[in-house]
Amino acid sequence: MLGDGFHDIPPGKVAAVVTHLEMRAPAASRPVPDPKGVTLKRIPTPDPDWYRDLFGRVGARDWLWFSRLNLTDADLTAILHDPLVETWALMAGDHAVGLLELDFRQPDACELAFFGVTPDLIGAGAGRFMMNHAITRAWERPIHRFHVHTCTLDSSAALPFYRRSGFMPVRQQIEIADDPRLTGKLPQDAARQVPIFR
Repeated sequence: MLGDGFHDIPPGKVAAVVTHLEMRAPAASRPVPDPKGVTLKRIPTPDPDWYRDLFGRVGARDWLWFSRLNLTDADLTAILHDPLVETWALMAGDHAVGLLELDFRQPDACELAFFGVTPDLIGAGAGRFMMNHAITRAWERPIHRFHVHTCTLDSSAALPFYRRSGFMPVRQQIEIADDPRLTGKLPQDAARQVPIFR
């Protein structure tokens, strides 16, 4: 257990404070007009390359999302094709511009595993539109807990957005991992706001 005070992070690593949030009953809907020119579509069996492209455009480039980039094609496909995992894409024509992933593999629970839109849609109501769908879809199943986590590498708007959506913070952790810009999983100019320490 870490004590109070400062703690060194080893070279080649990134560190983040992770906040876990949950809701124990369906939150009240926060109405928003449907965003123009986009639709939400379920992707039953996503191709790993398609998924990684969307994952990268939504979260990896700006916010250092990297966990799914470390998986092999087989491991990623096993998750995405599991009947208890739902992948939804916000579509602008034939182009995916938002990601919503619901994971029902834990009994009586749903994890909002990944959620976000591409930078050009931030602030356009697309996130609220997707969140309303996520809450409805999650609670259509017999769950007792809908949960999500975010971290200090993510957008500063993420945590307040989740709280406004009805999630309550329940736990915090510190995550330390290999910097994906040094392992070659992401380009060195990704997430310029996060310094690289070699």
